[in-house]
Amino acid sequence: MDMGLTGRRALVTGSSAGIGRAIAEMLAAEGASVVVHGRNADRAHAVVDGIRARGGEAIAVLGDLTSRAEATAIAKAAGDVDILVNNAGSYDGLSWSALTDDDWSTIYQANVVTGIRMIAHVVPGMCRHGWGRVITIGGGLALQPDRLQPHYNATLAARHNLTVSLARELAGTGVTANVVAPGAILTEPVRDMTLRVAADNGWGTDWTGIEESAASAWFPNDIGRFGRPEEIAAAVTFLASTHAGYISGADLRVDGGTIRSVS
Repeated sequence: MDMGLTGRRALVTGSSAGIGRAIAEMLAAEGASVVVHGRNADRAHAVVDGIRARGGEAIAVLGDLTSRAEATAIAKAAGDVDILVNNAGSYDGLSWSALTDDDWSTIYQANVVTGIRMIAHVVPGMCRHGWGRVITIGGGLALQPDRLQPHYNATLAARHNLTVSLARELAGTGVTANVVAPGAILTEPVRDMTLRVAADNGWGTDWTGIEESAASAWFPNDIGRFGRPEEIAAAVTFLASTHAGYISGADLRVDGGTIRSVS
């Protein structure tokens, strides 16, 4: 299936590793010119080099989106963008008792305000051109929060909420706004965390068994495993494509059935 992305320019924030990297690589494979964003120069340039080695187009832009000045510089370096993927964010795993009000403010800046900044910079250009895609990476904890990491859960809820509001604002412009909500995805940090939990719970040392146990007892889902970054990338690529022009304000859950709804 031709996704219609040839000649489109995509900015993927936080794309030097993990889910963001997989998204950047898949968009490039479908013909988009990709702006790889990160704070670590070596990792960002490694993603760019890999994309170019496979015949794709990519550049790297570096900077901290929590800085207003650096976010402006990133947007300027990215140029005219047709597809914005707001993926960058942070997670610290703190509990209610460990959190301070500064922690709440810090993670809101990192996970919500950064995306708002990029929307403000690039969406007006999309509207002028009459075509664009804004895709925000959210999560099931936005809808069914856990007792742990309440500040992180709240930022996911904000990301989902602002996306629907943005979709309403963009009505009739040719620009859509949607959320992709991953479940537990097997990135390197998740694998490391899972191995620690496995040791604490006696799940053995074989990865296959550990993953099955985690997907049953820790992050229960109907598929019985973690998701893969490429599966999130596929959802993003579809929403970015010409085939998704009638989808806006949607929450596309890619979580193995972790979050269930009859509505």
